[in-house]
Amino acid sequence: MTSDNILLALDLLPSALFDTLYMVIAASFFALLLGLPMGVILYLTGKGQIKENSMVYKTLGTIVNIGRSFPFAILMIALIPVTRAIVGTSLGTTAAIVPLSIAAAPFFARIVEEALKGVDKNVLQATQMMGATTPQIITEVLLKEPLPSLISGFSNMVINLVGYSTMAGLVGGGGLGKVAIQYGYNQFNVFIMIATVILLILVVELIQWISNLCVSKLQKKRGLLFHE
Repeated sequence: MTSDNILLALDLLPSALFDTLYMVIAASFFALLLGLPMGVILYLTGKGQIKENSMVYKTLGTIVNIGRSFPFAILMIALIPVTRAIVGTSLGTTAAIVPLSIAAAPFFARIVEEALKGVDKNVLQATQMMGATTPQIITEVLLKEPLPSLISGFSNMVINLVGYSTMAGLVGGGGLGKVAIQYGYNQFNVFIMIATVILLILVVELIQWISNLCVSKLQKKRGLLFHE
């Protein structure tokens, strides 16, 4: 480790960390907007559910499965025309948000569907018998009862996005991935490589800590955790 490496790291890593957080936070927001309703629709239209519709379920399920099966590196390249149409360019941190969001949305949709399957059917039936509308059932039961599971699943999606964001550096996405590739790997700078890896680990640990804290507080509020 030399003073030149330290100065280079201090010059590159703060802005790269900001770019990574910007991509991950923005992509998480859009993935939530897309994935949450997709997951709810998958649940509601599934077999035996209140809005059972095999055509809708199979069509949307196929779209979700295709989205989940695409390797992210290939997806980024395939979506270049879409990214250019939305953002105006296929390069940079803002452009990377488009493929990141599209990659994460199907993943979160399945998480939502599985979480909703854990809702007690008796609670749903009781809510229906009370005359609740479908929007009321969604907001008052389906999204409230499994909230801890939804938070945990959302944090897993965000952590995956951290990994995806580093791959975005391969196609000019910016962030820590770009620094690791351009200054670490291509220039054989081990110090920069190690520094970027440590920062990524810290980001993941922070996300997991926030998720665990939110879930713990929610469970305590619901009386599910008991002090010894």
